Amino acid sequence: MLQMNGYQAKRSQYVQDAVLSATPAGLLTMLYDRLLLDLARAGAAQEAGDWSVASENLLHAQDIVGELMSSLRTDVWDGAAGLMSLYTYVRQTLVEANTRRDRTRTAECAEILEPLRQAWHEAASTGRPAAVAQGQSQSQDAPRSLGVLGVG
Repeated sequence: MLQMNGYQAKRSQYVQDAVLSATPAGLLTMLYDRLLLDLARAGAAQEAGDWSVASENLLHAQDIVGELMSSLRTDVWDGAAGLMSLYTYVRQTLVEANTRRDRTRTAECAEILEPLRQAWHEAASTGRPAAVAQGQSQSQDAPRSLGVLGVG
């Protein structure tokens, strides 16, 4: 097992503390931020022909989309079914981007998700956490999300 240096250990602890203390809206924005970071890293790796790094980031992005899907409460919000369809499409497209080594599919997912990321951030900054968490489960999100945010 690799040992973390002091900086990595402190960073990991900082991220873990941030995730555990995040509001549902804050956690949702963290997930979207990490998702778009994974897509940017995957796209750069695909362009460079570094397929193992691209795959690692695309798989992590799929995990995050899976987390978003599993926390979506279709019984609470009328728009949840449409968002679930979008998540399903993005996850399938990420699989294709990985298996076909297709940079355009990775870029397509980023183009779809970036406006959502911006909207969640905007809603969170207005102090309307219920608007941000529309239909997203608010129970036990932080502990489950530690792994997809790279903590724990």
